[in-house]
Amino acid sequence: MYELKDYTFPEIIEKSSARYAERPVFGMVGGRAVSYGELGAKTLRVAAILSAYGLKQGDRVALIAESSPFWGISYLGATRTGVMLVPILTDFTSEQIANILEHSGAKAVIVSKRFLPKVETEADRRILISAEDSNFIAGPAGTTALAQADIEKAVQGFVRPKILADDILEIVYTSGTTGLSKGVMLSHRNVISNAIACRSIIILHRLDRLLSILPIAHTYEFTIGFTIPLMAGSAMYYMDRPPSATALLPALKTVKPTIMLSVPLVIEKIYRSSVKPALEAMKLYKKPFFKPILEFLAGMKLKKTFGGHIRFFGVGGAPLAPDVEQFLKTAGFPYAIGYGLTETSPLLAGCNPAKTRLHSTGPALKGVSLRIADPRPDSGEGEIQAKGPNIFKGYFKDPERTKEAFTDDGWFRTGDLGYIDSKGTVFVRGRLKNMILGASGENIYPEEIEAVINRSPYVNESLVYGDESGLTALIHLKPEVWENLEARLRDGIEEAGEAATRLGQAVSDAEKAAEKAAAQLLEKVKKEANERLAAFSRIGKVKIQKEPFEKTPTQKIKRFLYPKREG
Repeated sequence: MYELKDYTFPEIIEKSSARYAERPVFGMVGGRAVSYGELGAKTLRVAAILSAYGLKQGDRVALIAESSPFWGISYLGATRTGVMLVPILTDFTSEQIANILEHSGAKAVIVSKRFLPKVETEADRRILISAEDSNFIAGPAGTTALAQADIEKAVQGFVRPKILADDILEIVYTSGTTGLSKGVMLSHRNVISNAIACRSIIILHRLDRLLSILPIAHTYEFTIGFTIPLMAGSAMYYMDRPPSATALLPALKTVKPTIMLSVPLVIEKIYRSSVKPALEAMKLYKKPFFKPILEFLAGMKLKKTFGGHIRFFGVGGAPLAPDVEQFLKTAGFPYAIGYGLTETSPLLAGCNPAKTRLHSTGPALKGVSLRIADPRPDSGEGEIQAKGPNIFKGYFKDPERTKEAFTDDGWFRTGDLGYIDSKGTVFVRGRLKNMILGASGENIYPEEIEAVINRSPYVNESLVYGDESGLTALIHLKPEVWENLEARLRDGIEEAGEAATRLGQAVSDAEKAAEKAAAQLLEKVKKEANERLAAFSRIGKVKIQKEPFEKTPTQKIKRFLYPKREG
């Protein structure tokens, strides 16, 4: 990797496109990749087009697109003009997107054709720019694109503005809800310093291949899965559909990635749906002597499933289930846990796969300082607070919440509870807002209880909250469990139908039988979980969650929705 002087993205584009000119940078799985050499010209074209439409340094430009070469080229091209990017997650609704555009004051929206319908109503208020072809000839949506001659003239006459490391690079919105929208302002230095600090965890090379399965608009993927490879000359490949098993397996076979980033849900599903059942079907797996050997062999098979060349599998965005992590550790799978927030660009702590410690995120990154505020005398737990060049500049147009995010002496309040051991290793226990205070003053972390519940073969996901009556667990059962219960319902209707004189009575009897079966199953899950929990963390009530939990783009449950719904 090269040395940086300016610590800006335009500098990265210029140096990478020259140094790695012949290497691939962005590609769709199975398609032709854009080279680093082409990157320089294509991003200059985007910059010239934006300038031709009157956009200038300091303006806000939103970007809404699926993870693809279009996203990367559009984003990097826009940075060359000095505008502030507003990357918007494609999962947001049209209403949420409209809220973000209004709050950010975006003058233009770069949008892929797939998501153009989400912003068409903005055409009379903002410039909508959508790709016309692979050369990124563009124009306001619904109007005539710039003439080829005008674009070439703009390219020839483009003058790069003076962009500084502490200029705002992007404004990241983690919510699109009116009243809750917080635009996290990250500078060029914030992101690039964090990317460089990550060298203590992973050093990429020009021959590395990254298969991206997370939205680049999310800071986790943007810094670690986009900026770091871009600086190292690595290749990034994208999928044209969500990473379900049927889509992911052929992509892994084609790309043979060396690097991947994921949220826990992906690897947890793979383990619980295929690896764990296969292991438990073996008689020898029940014998303590053979268990680690079989898990190690399963790990070798898992690496082959991931293309056979994986050397770094980063996990972040949410806690990894303890039983899954234990397997990955025993199996020798090259996983690494990272901890951070959007406001910290994002990584605060992490370590190399060879140095992972169970249930820990590793030490603070180089240049990042962490402390525990008001630690409890018995456990050393308290709020994790941070300082460093990666800490955000504040919330856009929100000085009050910006002030609340920092202590009087300038440390960022993460809102996470944890402790740091004598070796400097960070252990995150849960969100400060989620922590439940027990009857005798105990700190109860719902995430830890949920991890125990989720180990049940019947459970897909769970959410634990506290009220005046104690701890309640909302449980979403696995699809196959639901299918079994529905089969019982159908059988019950047939059996009751033979004896009943009215169909309505038959259905009522069958539904009661199915509800009773579901209640018994939940009680079984509760009993097994409580046997593994400390007395003060045991579940008092269990309730069925029929629909999947609503989630954030990084697949964390939107916890605030559920205790309110349950009253």
